Amino acid sequence: MKLTAKGRYAVTAMADIAALGDGARVPLTDIALRQGISIAYLEQLFAKLRRAGLVDSVRGQSGGYRLARTPKDIRIADIVDAVDEEIKTTACARGATTGCQGTSTRCLTHDLWDELGRQIGIFLNAVTLEDVIARRVLGMAAVNAPNRVLDKLGTAE
Repeated sequence: MKLTAKGRYAVTAMADIAALGDGARVPLTDIALRQGISIAYLEQLFAKLRRAGLVDSVRGQSGGYRLARTPKDIRIADIVDAVDEEIKTTACARGATTGCQGTSTRCLTHDLWDELGRQIGIFLNAVTLEDVIARRVLGMAAVNAPNRVLDKLGTAE
């Protein structure tokens, strides 16, 4: 799986704003200091987040960025998509005529990794920014786990 710093930093920066409360206007310098992210990198990310309608910029002395929607209405997948982040779990390119190993066939585990990518997408679509700041993310992935997996974890009834 490959989720680069771009996606992680965008989610972190958006969570930083959301954690400050309703309508908070936050200068990028404040986010950079709190989260340890380069201001230049944040500027690039926030230009994309603004174009995607996830944040608004406010100019002036009390300016900065604020969320364009409530945290419960912003899915983590929206943020990752906005910064052009692709979560890639296979070595194959979609629609390519060659497989993972450069041959005409796919590797034996292709379907496993391809399905993992789909599950990550489903998960990121199910989690909101509000879930992240309220710390409700742990355990969310087990919601749709097959009973045999839950039995091994000792949590199935």
